[in-house]
Amino acid sequence: MVEAPQTAEGWFSLHDFRSIDWDAWREAPESERERAIEEGEAFLKHRELVADADDGESALFSVLGHKADLLFLHFRPALDDLSAIERRFEDTALAEFTERETSYVSVTEVSGYVSDDYFEEGADAVDEGLRRYIEGKLKPEIPDDEYVSFYPMSKRRGEEHNWYDLEFEERAELMAGHGEVGKEYAGKIKQVIASSVGFDDHEWGVTLFGADPTDIKDIVYEMRFDPASSRYGEFGDFYVGRRFPPRDLDAFLAGETVPTGRVPEADSAGHPHDEGGGHGDHAHGRDEGHDRSGAGGGSAHGDHPHGEEATGGEGDHPHGEGDGHGDEGGHRDGDGGDGVDDADIRGELADLDIYAGKPHGEDVYATVLYSEADTDALFDEVEGLRGNFDHYGTHVKTAVYEGRHTDRAAVVSIWDTASAAETAAGFLSELPDIVARAGEESGFGTMGMFYTVKPDYQTEFVETFDDVGELLGEMDGHVETDLMVNVEDENDMFIASQWNAKEDAMAFFRSDEFSETVQWGRDVLADRPRHVFLA
Repeated sequence: MVEAPQTAEGWFSLHDFRSIDWDAWREAPESERERAIEEGEAFLKHRELVADADDGESALFSVLGHKADLLFLHFRPALDDLSAIERRFEDTALAEFTERETSYVSVTEVSGYVSDDYFEEGADAVDEGLRRYIEGKLKPEIPDDEYVSFYPMSKRRGEEHNWYDLEFEERAELMAGHGEVGKEYAGKIKQVIASSVGFDDHEWGVTLFGADPTDIKDIVYEMRFDPASSRYGEFGDFYVGRRFPPRDLDAFLAGETVPTGRVPEADSAGHPHDEGGGHGDHAHGRDEGHDRSGAGGGSAHGDHPHGEEATGGEGDHPHGEGDGHGDEGGHRDGDGGDGVDDADIRGELADLDIYAGKPHGEDVYATVLYSEADTDALFDEVEGLRGNFDHYGTHVKTAVYEGRHTDRAAVVSIWDTASAAETAAGFLSELPDIVARAGEESGFGTMGMFYTVKPDYQTEFVETFDDVGELLGEMDGHVETDLMVNVEDENDMFIASQWNAKEDAMAFFRSDEFSETVQWGRDVLADRPRHVFLA
């Protein structure tokens, strides 16, 4: 018998193609459509955060042509995870307006054509570059905002050309030539190959991602002339579409171009409109037996995110359209409130010799919510979410700060992109007893974040703040200021300060007392302080 190549499997894959019943959608009452959008958005967002498994990736795509309208793409460690996702979607109001046109089940795979050493001697026997390449094939990341092409394929078993009658060496040579064509598109096309032998009608599912759809056309066209395809390739239907974030679901259903590039607005309570909802589909998690000195987070079993633990998937999510050049406070429009531009505020602070942003040379984006829940219970909930967040490359930090002079705690989440911070805010807003979101309160809010104090000066820093607090209480326009302490690190301080207007706050920063405090802080702080404005 001809030798079969060895294979290694990674994540299981589900391509779920759906069409919209447009007649039913147009005729439905507005309340039903709103509920469908809300529940559909929540379902999709939680899949992208992988609140249903230990690991994985998910994405939403619009599909062109008559074959389907939407593609839900999911990668998960276990086949049962995909089964649970299917059933979970059917619980949403959005499912009532969709029909499944087709689906495809497969598992990511690398074969012996890649490396004999990998299969014969193990992953440690190959160099790091090849090992990372194989890992990327088995656990793929889905690119942001790119076009997708999916098609199933098989190797021909005809009378004249039968792939499975060829010797291993001949098949390996053909595959190597096929791979040389693909290398010409490195950096332009990302390819995910998943085996569907025994799972679906063809033998493989091929998913191509590219920023330029003509690159997808070109690579498929050129490979058609390669003998591995021209003699031995058989293909099923092709599907093409583009990725868009779940928060654009309403725009898609309204016939707008997606992705829209918009960043979600907040409602009057300070909760972003993309926070999701419906069917209790939240991302709260609990990791029993946590260690407060660590990052926390665990794993979830099954598809319901209200399990005992929660975790997330590898990658730069939550996805969004942030351009990476926003303000450090995570503003949706670069406006600090009352028509104040954050760049202007930073400039004024710089003139006062007060550092106001760009830690380590990069912008970050902050979301802060206040809760009146018991701090220990709140920490448990946040730690579960943080287990999700830590799997994303855009996540910088999420922590709970306990107030000293107020009865509320602050949940601070820092991200590399504004869109990721906004998405995180949606999950954080579902924490218990949330009473406000910084930046959505009345007046002008300022937050001096991450005053990291040298341990020997911790007590002195707190006492000095109390003295400054007395000064603040006497100033015009001051509403409230509290020094909040990280429940995991008493040397990590967070100052939340609320003012009636920008000029009131700036008057304080211009004061001799604050100047003296800043000068003193250079001796007692372990790191440079950062000041973030939200209004």
